[in-house]
Amino acid sequence: QLALAFKKRHQEVEERGQPFKTRGETIRKFLKLLKFDLTQAQKRVLGEIMSYLERNEPMNLLLQGDVGSGKTVVALIALLTGVDNDCQTALMAPTELLAEQHFLSIRPFCEALNITIALVTSSGTAKEKTLIHGCIANGTTQIIVGTHALIQKKIEFSKLGLIVVDEQHRFGVLQRDALSKKGLTPHVLIMTATPIPRSLALTLYGDMNVSFLDEFPPGRIPIETKLFYEDARNTAYTLLEKEIKEGRQAYVVCPLIEESESIDLKAAID
Repeated sequence: QLALAFKKRHQEVEERGQPFKTRGETIRKFLKLLKFDLTQAQKRVLGEIMSYLERNEPMNLLLQGDVGSGKTVVALIALLTGVDNDCQTALMAPTELLAEQHFLSIRPFCEALNITIALVTSSGTAKEKTLIHGCIANGTTQIIVGTHALIQKKIEFSKLGLIVVDEQHRFGVLQRDALSKKGLTPHVLIMTATPIPRSLALTLYGDMNVSFLDEFPPGRIPIETKLFYEDARNTAYTLLEKEIKEGRQAYVVCPLIEESESIDLKAAID
């Protein structure tokens, strides 16, 4: 804990980042495009983020919020703030599926705001990748969404000023740092849906500031999580059967210890 605190202090004193202006025209236009009002928690967290972005040292912030609490909107406003300051911004997700989901949800806003955006994954033809990589290198692309493919040596940024990393626990520290090194001390925002008590967060992420999204948008149905032990397997299946009879869907995810060409199974995200 002491070492992490020392590292945080060193970052605050020694490292110099680009202070952002946080009341740009792009953010004002984006908020008008939203079909809903931000929650008080989102407004509070955004205030915290903007205060960090205005400083001379790079932001290093962990944002924790349950699924459905509105982390993506908060992250997008941070990304757009970077664009408003003539910087490129990047969002790194752990899987192609999640990266594509982020890309598809963000792209309509970028199109409305006349901001260029690209998706970088291991998929795609060599010609497509070359074109995308070129646009990132020359600064034509302003927001880049991708997987760990973003840290490949062939990916070069023109002016990377802010990074968002989704589901930090799915990445190693070296991967996160590798992306940071592609910019000149960029601001970093880490997002996670994993519940982290404040005391534990300070222990695990003592080198970072921590913000919590603790409110859901109005009308959002809370997610209920139930844990069944092995001897209650039939109870769990009875619950699934009940949901199906009521016209809903259910799925069962099983671990596959080793992949095999003789077994016709697919990963759940495919």
